[in-house]
Amino acid sequence: MARGLDHLVVAVNDLERAAAAYAALGFTVTPENRHPWGTANRLVQLDGFFIELLSVADPELIDEPAEGIFSFGAFNRDFLKKREGASMLVLESEDPESDRSDFLNADLEVFAPFSFERTANLADGTTAQVAFDLTFLKDPLAPEIGFFTCRNRYPEHFWKAAFQAHENGARSVAAVSLLAEDPAGHRAFLSGFTGVSETRETHLGLELETPRGMVAVYNPAAYRTVFGNEAADSLQGEIPQIAALQIACPGLEEKKVVPASALFGLTLVLSPVE
Repeated sequence: MARGLDHLVVAVNDLERAAAAYAALGFTVTPENRHPWGTANRLVQLDGFFIELLSVADPELIDEPAEGIFSFGAFNRDFLKKREGASMLVLESEDPESDRSDFLNADLEVFAPFSFERTANLADGTTAQVAFDLTFLKDPLAPEIGFFTCRNRYPEHFWKAAFQAHENGARSVAAVSLLAEDPAGHRAFLSGFTGVSETRETHLGLELETPRGMVAVYNPAAYRTVFGNEAADSLQGEIPQIAALQIACPGLEEKKVVPASALFGLTLVLSPVE
């Protein structure tokens, strides 16, 4: 079963500054929420996809990883010791057990199941309980990127029309772009992860069209061709990495590229929709 893009985790040192930067670009940003393991987030909700701006709020609450057990908090804490930026790529899930079976059948490295609940702070000042089931897995060729699927158990409490209305017209995710020296080398993992068997390999790299948005992998030269010199020159950290996010904005007159150097390590592309 093919899985669409669910969200992107963007690790930042200063959550309020990051939220203000996204708001200045015309996005509606949710109030702050807290995880029980010491991280905090603010979200940008689109049509079935969201950006999770994430910071470490209480390091003492973070659990360390163990054999076969993934620690979301520790992974992002350690990511932030190196740089800010998109730390994790997340796909939607309808059935965590089915996801796990698919991943194991594809010979992917899977961690122990993980579920949690938290309180969501809503725009009107009220709260609601939300809960998620996560299936973490690892691409040995991309150790700096976290991957997991996410089943939202109470979508009616999570998705809110007020959070999905943006001044810049942002509506939906178009693509997430990864950067790697050898894009084709990530085909097996990404095909198993997304459930998309048909991939496109071009002179620019690798593309997988999911039910919600595309996953693309470019080499450095192709990335410069696609996103321009300013975006390429602003890249930080080791590769492979999640380098860019493209969002479809109906009504936008021309494409806007915000380089990683101006937006906490992630290049953001706002694209018109014909």
